[in-house]
Amino acid sequence: MKKVYLVGAGPGDPELITVKARRLLEQADSILFDYLANPELLDLAPASAERIYVGKKKSDHALSQEEICALLVERGRQGLNVVRLKGGDPFLFGRGGEEAEALADAGIPFEVVPGVTSPLGIAAYTGVPLTHRDHTSVVTFITGHDVHKIDWSKVGTAETLVIFMGLSQFDEIAARIIGGGRAASTPAMAVRWGTRPDQDVLTGTLETLPGLIHEHALRPPATIIVGDVVQLRQKLNWFENLPLFGKRIVVTRAREQASVLSKMLHELGAEVIELPTIEIQPAPDYTALDNAIAHLREYDWLIFTSTNGVRYFLERLARSPLDIRAMRGRICAIGPATRDALEQFHLKVDVMAQQYVAEGLLASLAEFDLRGARILIARAAVARDLLPTELERRGAAVDVVEAYDTVPPANLAENAAKALARKPDWITFTSSSTVRNLVEALGAKRLEGYQCASIGPVTTATLRQNGLDVATEAAIYTIPGLVEAILAITDHT
Repeated sequence: MKKVYLVGAGPGDPELITVKARRLLEQADSILFDYLANPELLDLAPASAERIYVGKKKSDHALSQEEICALLVERGRQGLNVVRLKGGDPFLFGRGGEEAEALADAGIPFEVVPGVTSPLGIAAYTGVPLTHRDHTSVVTFITGHDVHKIDWSKVGTAETLVIFMGLSQFDEIAARIIGGGRAASTPAMAVRWGTRPDQDVLTGTLETLPGLIHEHALRPPATIIVGDVVQLRQKLNWFENLPLFGKRIVVTRAREQASVLSKMLHELGAEVIELPTIEIQPAPDYTALDNAIAHLREYDWLIFTSTNGVRYFLERLARSPLDIRAMRGRICAIGPATRDALEQFHLKVDVMAQQYVAEGLLASLAEFDLRGARILIARAAVARDLLPTELERRGAAVDVVEAYDTVPPANLAENAAKALARKPDWITFTSSSTVRNLVEALGAKRLEGYQCASIGPVTTATLRQNGLDVATEAAIYTIPGLVEAILAITDHT
């Protein structure tokens, strides 16, 4: 049954969304999303889903609350699966109650899906438990939106006080709390963008925090926590101690392959900006590959130099009259990722390069007599000629067939300019194509001064040919190796 779902998007980290919320986003026809909902969550929805921004900042409301309610009712009457994606939790200072009332009054079926509200996320990601047996057994949640409507002499004495939307008026709030009898030395902190890699925390006391907020020009959205538990931050602050916390890192891999690198960097605390500089597409002409597959039993060796080569080769094999039983030859993989891709199809790899480049693959094949051997290499249209040339020099008959193509994504220059508008700490490159496409889109001059991290010597050579400095290169030419190289440099900076 189609419904309107009031869904909590969580406090900022997209991984903190609930399983149910993820499922609903994946099935959504229309999404109305807030300013505080992480935009990455929109990528979970189908490409066909309608996306409407209805965010409200202090002086900039895309729509009034009445207009949002009316839009929810309208979309609900259209019989759509509607997700109202709200930062934090819909029913905790999220005005979800008003939206649920509007839907109920209109007879529109709805559900409410709770989310991790910002104080709970902040507590976890700043090391400040809202309750603690030695410090507090009472927590009060309050909005600072309208200071004069609240009796601060009563609520201000709560053991732990969580203040929503009170940043711009905290001077007066703090004065009223102190005036109500709370000690001026009570620990207090303000947190902007809690649980995100750009989490910004100011700690002080009721007396000093207002001045710190002005001194550091801290801006909304921010949540304030007052109470003795704030002292535990020094001991329990795990998030900001992650090795890449606060680092902005650009990932230039193709979108469908970026997730492994992005996930590893995210888990280490980095802010990851995905900027796909290549797009993987089927080959424009499969005549050569299909002909090779038709004669698959005649090949003594099948060499794969990427996971994409494996994927597209096996897709074409599946479309043919043959199957993997026709693969009589030995299988060679350039590295562990390619080996893993083959093993997912229960294909055992006979030879894998020790160094994950063409030179390493050739070294691993040195022990084999390749005179008269027939070798099939299924790879991208554009690749180095070193491998087939050297194999032919060793006496093999080599067929190089195009399994897939790599092209620059549409609007790459525009997307790159946005991604680099705020200078990242690192730009990662995982192939020569990622380098060439970004340079062609922006020009090498625009990329000067950035720290470049390279997955291996071939990519490094391409970077240097384009006049770019390489700050670090993976010792092991894999995604984990690239991450380790960044960590090694970060440890010394």
